[in-house]
Amino acid sequence: MRKIYLVGFMGSGKSALGRRLSYLLKMPYYDMDREIVRQQGMTIPQIFEKYGEAHFREIETEFLKNFRDEACIISTGGGVAINAENRKIMRRSGLVFFLDASFEDIYKRIQHDPNRPIVQSSTKEELESLYHYRRKFYREVGHIQVLTEGRTIRHILEYLVFQVKRLKNER
Repeated sequence: MRKIYLVGFMGSGKSALGRRLSYLLKMPYYDMDREIVRQQGMTIPQIFEKYGEAHFREIETEFLKNFRDEACIISTGGGVAINAENRKIMRRSGLVFFLDASFEDIYKRIQHDPNRPIVQSSTKEELESLYHYRRKFYREVGHIQVLTEGRTIRHILEYLVFQVKRLKNER
């Protein structure tokens, strides 16, 4: 197993869990959005504004195709799983965990976050619609669905580590 991908809607815990999982598994951790910002020299809102969403999605696919050939943990952007090619790359090159929670649980986490422009510019109903649209893609790409609602970060981490070790031992 080369890479471990964490997918899920914004606020599902990808970054928080990725950083901690990196420590526990002694593997490097990368936040896909942060890496793209670093590579492009622009923020994601700037990329969207200057080049459009379609161009940003192409950058995500290039990232998945070409990012470091090493065992690592990657927390993906919330929209990366929409693209069929991205889903294929992730499933083929690593283990994909779908971090799943109800919309209400996620909304509680993100509703006041000033660092999420889409949250600030969308109604709760629009966000819920986006959540339901993307969820089917997360389910399709994920090798393992991880229910995060009502669970502590520690409990979720124990489960992730257990699954990674279990799968390494099957080889």
